Amino acid sequence: MQKKKWVFGFNELDAAKAHVGDDWDAVRGLLGGKGANLAEMARIGLPVPDGFTISTEACNTYLASGSILPEGLWDQVLAALAQIEASTGKSFGGSENPLLLSCRSGAKFSMPGMMDTVLNIGLNDRTVAAMINQTDDRRFVYDAYRRLIQMFGSVVMGIADEPFEAVISAARQTAGVENDSELSAENWQQVAEQFKAIYRRHTTHDFPEDPYKQLQMATEAVFKSWNGKRAVDYRTAARISHDLGTAVSVVTMVFGNMGNDCATGVAMTRNGSTGEPKLEGDYLTNAQGEDVVAGIRMTKDLAQLKEEMPAVYAEFERIAKLLEDHYRDMQDMEFTIEKGKLWMLQTRDGKRTAQAAVRIAVDMAEEGLIDRRTAVLRVSPDQVDFFLHPQFDASAANAGRLLTRGLNVSPGAAVGQVAFDANMAEAWANNEGKAVIMVRPETKPDDVHGMLAARGILTSRGGRTSHAALVARQFGKPAVVGASGIRIDLTNRLMTVANRTIHEGEWISIDGTAGIVYEGQLETMVPDIKDPWLIKLLSWADEFRKLGVWANADYPRDAKRAVEYGAEGIGLCRSEHMFFETDRLPHFQRMIMAEYPVERKEALAALLPFQREDFVGLFRVMAGKPVIVRLIDPPLHEFLPDLMELISELADLKIRLKHAPDMAAIDTLLAEIREKEQLRKQAQSLREANPMLGTRGVRLGIYIPELTTMQVRAIFEAACQVTKEGIDVHPEVMIPLTSHVNELIRQRGVLEAEARTVMHEKGVEIAYKFGTMIELPRAALTADDIAEHAEFFSFGTNDLTQTTFGISRDDAESGFLIEYMESGILPANPFATLDPEGVGQLIDMAVKKGRNTRPGLECGICGEHGGDPKSIALCHQLGLTYVSCSPFRVPIARLAAAHAALGEKK
Repeated sequence: MQKKKWVFGFNELDAAKAHVGDDWDAVRGLLGGKGANLAEMARIGLPVPDGFTISTEACNTYLASGSILPEGLWDQVLAALAQIEASTGKSFGGSENPLLLSCRSGAKFSMPGMMDTVLNIGLNDRTVAAMINQTDDRRFVYDAYRRLIQMFGSVVMGIADEPFEAVISAARQTAGVENDSELSAENWQQVAEQFKAIYRRHTTHDFPEDPYKQLQMATEAVFKSWNGKRAVDYRTAARISHDLGTAVSVVTMVFGNMGNDCATGVAMTRNGSTGEPKLEGDYLTNAQGEDVVAGIRMTKDLAQLKEEMPAVYAEFERIAKLLEDHYRDMQDMEFTIEKGKLWMLQTRDGKRTAQAAVRIAVDMAEEGLIDRRTAVLRVSPDQVDFFLHPQFDASAANAGRLLTRGLNVSPGAAVGQVAFDANMAEAWANNEGKAVIMVRPETKPDDVHGMLAARGILTSRGGRTSHAALVARQFGKPAVVGASGIRIDLTNRLMTVANRTIHEGEWISIDGTAGIVYEGQLETMVPDIKDPWLIKLLSWADEFRKLGVWANADYPRDAKRAVEYGAEGIGLCRSEHMFFETDRLPHFQRMIMAEYPVERKEALAALLPFQREDFVGLFRVMAGKPVIVRLIDPPLHEFLPDLMELISELADLKIRLKHAPDMAAIDTLLAEIREKEQLRKQAQSLREANPMLGTRGVRLGIYIPELTTMQVRAIFEAACQVTKEGIDVHPEVMIPLTSHVNELIRQRGVLEAEARTVMHEKGVEIAYKFGTMIELPRAALTADDIAEHAEFFSFGTNDLTQTTFGISRDDAESGFLIEYMESGILPANPFATLDPEGVGQLIDMAVKKGRNTRPGLECGICGEHGGDPKSIALCHQLGLTYVSCSPFRVPIARLAAAHAALGEKK
């Protein structure tokens, strides 16, 4: 029986493809992104150190078996090691030309810093002596040795970094130097011995001298790091499956810390914050890789490498262009320069901000690297959402108290209370509902839970490729890093900038777009979308999508924004919102409380001009586009004061009446009491045990026909007026909450008669439609009958979800529904994402039945699901005409609808 293959050399890419099929996605799943790309770089002839990858299958088998290495794995590791020894001429654990290795994690999807890495494996007292003899550089060798002991202690044995860092700080202080790079060979030798003592004290045994034991323990530690808290938190936030496992790439060490002709760095082929098409990155001379991303030393801008090592820079520039062309995407690369020779240690698709993602997709399409279809699919709807995140108003920013500046690594505005550690940030944000800005000297992978909870991130150290910058860009968190003017005192929980002190819990505002930090709380504003690359990308999306994208808008200002954002119509104008305004509510309340028809008629006559002017404004803005006006829907009691408040106010008035000083005061109070008592009686009479299933929608129109007749008159008077102005008008009148076709027959007959009367009076013919909302299961089940009398359907998915599940949204979302989602009873919140099996089936049935009766029936949704990408995909699948959503989600819906169309199976 053939033994399972667990280990693949960098020169065995074909074997990996044979193992999983000739599919790059499957290869990445087997070897992880790092291992697959190292093998691919080796295949195309780039300078990659020798190495091999232990597959994700090995990791998953190891974890499933209770931390037992799979059978045959270690023999394959030893065989792969022997091949590296043969090709490099070095010996692992040898006393003459020692081979040193790194052990690096690498999952299918990039998770920067979330899992573990160990460098310099193979160093022990014997190989240290051999390397000193070989290199004649004691400082380099002991620097490498102390790094191995610290990383091994931290990653493999779980020893905290603090005791190790305390030793290094003391060494710098004793030597009288500022930076680690200034410590001598003797300093590092002493540090290494002290690190061994720390290791012995925390583990009760000596640091392992056996290189093979070091490698095995490091490999197992990387496997286990897949289930570490920071990795799990990251995957949850990034929506990465928890069952993929991590591969382990074992790579021959190359050294960036052997002198001033050595360096290490991280670079991207385009700017990860803006998308600008030019190389950007950070590097350090005479350093190892973790020095760059940790932010402990002030990095150099990659542009300086052109002056410092021009030949190496030219080669790197060539390789960067080659990799971007090869992968057809922006690349994030790690490199090391050892004695003037460039080595590529990693390439992967680079993390980028939403703004950068859009620009890169558009630029690459226009450069011919990708087509428009790929460009549209490269940008997610969530990334478009980031364009609508708050920004600081220019005047507010100018008025703010500028504290300091740093690097603008992730755009957007964030305002919050300062928290100096990840646990505090998470507790304040998640448990106490506070807005938090997490402030750290630099962030580490263990801080990711706090970063995800915070509104924004601020660090005093680090560069554009630091851990803080990468995570912030990945999750759209505004961030400013490398703000070197800040001094952070973690012991006393404060930071100082010049002569100002900010304590933990005090407010700051950060502008990740400009790289500015302000003291206090600045006002934010919702931006207009003016980004030229986004406008172009959305125009391409419009070419691919089949669903129309309309907007929910109640006022002309909302409609104007919707049109600016690309809405093709108004799918829901909630006419009742207009009645809540202070100059209209008294008239509406008078209409409700009227005892005689003449009083009701007078109140409605007073409301008519208000409604008409609202619709005039909407029709003007939406010139030539359809406008669906929903007739009044909520129960009448919502327009009256709260019953308990009225009873309390009446009691207070009666107490004041007893102590009234004179007859004038008594008369005034008695009048107030009579008015309040009338309101109380009306509120009491309109009170229902379950008002959301009571006298509302079409039922209210039948109960008070004059009310809906007035609304239809206002709609058609406005339509006639705007038509006379030379503007094309397309009103559609929607009757809500229909459950039986007879309700629709009665209501539509009355309303259509009023519409014809108005058009006759004004001498204008308007093209119009009468339709209904499908928001009750019975309406969906009888949609074929309803379509006889409705020219369009609009699915009110909020109510349809409530009535299908039999749960109240207002109660459930703050109660058991959270537990249902956390425990997996429900896969998602059905009020956020349409339930395909239940609500989706009702919609599907209603559309098919309706169109069977009335071919070409216009069908859309107007609940909040209209802006949810997953729900939009379902609407596309069900063949709806359009989705309608908030104006602010129109750009998101346009892209999501394009993704739905492009994702169809051909």
